[in-house]
Amino acid sequence: MNIETNEMDIPSDDVSTAEKLDTPNCQKIIEAVLFAAGHPITYQKLGQVLDMSAKDVRDIVKDYMEQYNAEDSPLPRGIMLVMFDEACQLCTREQYGTYIREALGIKRGGNLSQSSIETLAVIAYNEPVTRAFVDTVRGVDSSYGVSSLVDKQLIEPCGRLDVPGRPILYRTTEHFLRVFGLSSLQDLPKVENSSASSVLQEKLGEEISAAAEEEL
Repeated sequence: MNIETNEMDIPSDDVSTAEKLDTPNCQKIIEAVLFAAGHPITYQKLGQVLDMSAKDVRDIVKDYMEQYNAEDSPLPRGIMLVMFDEACQLCTREQYGTYIREALGIKRGGNLSQSSIETLAVIAYNEPVTRAFVDTVRGVDSSYGVSSLVDKQLIEPCGRLDVPGRPILYRTTEHFLRVFGLSSLQDLPKVENSSASSVLQEKLGEEISAAAEEEL
């Protein structure tokens, strides 16, 4: 009976694997994990897998994203690497949405109404905000729009305002960033007057409402 086994019987590739990982191998592992997951994976989780800090993983992903998404890449891809503040994900490129829907039998639909986009715009540019704030900016009741956006996971409650009645505060979600192809809220189109609801609706409508149709 061979009891003196552990070190001799373990394949060399399985010993101190993290120490052997150079940047190209880290990139391949990150790609494999993201592809298998199909949803965002945090830099912290990837760091646990690669035995490195979340910051180091983020730096690797940032450099890899520039190569991965390059239009002149020697290996053209129909997918792209997307970074968020705390996570990253592999996503299909928007221009191939028609082919994907046809191949998978997905019917187009679920796009946001004008009032929903307007409500979402007010929240995105001013978050965190209360529903009363949205009502004031838009000049109409936004109860239905807020409820609908919560159901679609585009916004979420994030606490309460410290005033009488303690109204709920709302903010956009990571799903919002994915749907609209944004890495962070800093990527939102600039507006001169954040209280001008018509301008906000126009900006979001022109820049990113088409992208919403791909996932909503």
